[in-house]
Amino acid sequence: MHDHALTPSAHPPGAHPDGPHADPRRWRALALLCVAQFMLIIDITVVNVALPSIAADLSLGRGGQTWVVTAYSLCFGGLLLLGGRLADALGRRRALLLGLALFTAASLVSGLAGTGGVLVAGRAAQGVGAALLSPAALSIVTTTFRGPERNRALGVWAAVGGTGAAVGVLVGGLLTSGPGWEWVFFVNVPVGLAVLALVPRTVASVPPVRGPLDPAGAVTATLAAAALIYGLVKAGEDGWDAVSALVPIGGAVFLAAGFVLIERTVRTPLVPPGLLRRRTVASGNALMVSASVLLLSGFFLCSQYLQNLLHFSAVKTGLAFLPAAVATIAGAHLASHLVGRIGGRPVAAAGFAVAAAGALLLSRAPSGGHAWPDVLPGFVLLSLGVGAGFVCATTTAMNGIGHEEAGLASGVVNTGHEIGGALGVALATALAGASIGGHTAGGFHTAFTVFGVIAAAVAVLALALVPAGRPEPGDGPLFAH
Repeated sequence: MHDHALTPSAHPPGAHPDGPHADPRRWRALALLCVAQFMLIIDITVVNVALPSIAADLSLGRGGQTWVVTAYSLCFGGLLLLGGRLADALGRRRALLLGLALFTAASLVSGLAGTGGVLVAGRAAQGVGAALLSPAALSIVTTTFRGPERNRALGVWAAVGGTGAAVGVLVGGLLTSGPGWEWVFFVNVPVGLAVLALVPRTVASVPPVRGPLDPAGAVTATLAAAALIYGLVKAGEDGWDAVSALVPIGGAVFLAAGFVLIERTVRTPLVPPGLLRRRTVASGNALMVSASVLLLSGFFLCSQYLQNLLHFSAVKTGLAFLPAAVATIAGAHLASHLVGRIGGRPVAAAGFAVAAAGALLLSRAPSGGHAWPDVLPGFVLLSLGVGAGFVCATTTAMNGIGHEEAGLASGVVNTGHEIGGALGVALATALAGASIGGHTAGGFHTAFTVFGVIAAAVAVLALALVPAGRPEPGDGPLFAH
């Protein structure tokens, strides 16, 4: 079978993408790639609802529960930029197939896990597969379509990212309450195998682009984040004055310094230092990390609160999460309109102020309260504000970025999303302490108070850090989530 490359070369100059030179498989390819991406997005949130059941079956403590959530995000985010480089070096379709095969196999291992260690290893392998699959899939989408078709295709891709979190919490509740938590992982296996079988017939092969990689930078950055997360987990387990927590945190600082040194000396760094020195990129990524810390920690803490203190079933918890997930999408939709009219600075400040109000409202939830009046109002406000924060982060970071740097800049923002989420869950575990899996609300109150203060501080800082004015109009790249 001869492949017809789904690249710009497939369209002669001046040819309309809907004309005779357009590959007829392109929309089927988009549907297939969106299914694969949907699995990756769901796996960020689906575990939150299943976590209490997983902890009970596998006898996981606070630290173990944290790693079940963070191992995926950590490997996904830490290796995302390297995955993009590998997609070019191996060929996009080959990288897509390799990442999907690894993700599917790791999902099977996770579902079969009989111990916490095996499950964490499976989750980490899922993250490695996702880091290879996601950038390859997005590269195929952006090079397959041209003109107005590209905007429509990227709109579909955006919808996948926007609805993934909402569907994830509901699916997690239904599967955990039904056949069992193992099926939040098993469900990926038949879907992954079907996509693997169909990709060679639908997505064309593109010759690889050979170029230098930076594996040392990618591994060092991932280890630095892992050491910081481990230190935060130890702080929650042993107390904030524990010397054992300071050692890995000090190691994280050392590794971060090593990463900066590597990026300054290698021929082709993963993250050119000059890029992060730009005000728009630096402030946009600060907003992205902050928004991810707040949202993923909120999902993690509210799941624990509803199931352990209010004794919600997994499916009832999933249903309770839906208003918050919808609020995240609504906040992003509202912010996307306001940013173009009044600029990102006031929208970012207002969004994080709303998130701060939601977190502080959650800090007052009583131990024996009711979900609707005591939890959901604060959770919805937190999600609404964070949804706006995500939009402000991406529009700010990408403002003024040329097409030659667009892929790199969007990869940096996506990395901030994943790493921020992993750090948020680790910090939530450290702050909530014994309330994780326990029967007291004191730790939850402390955690939400701290996150409320963080959100308020980001709201104030946004007024100083985010450049004034509206972002430049353009058709920049779309983000994975």
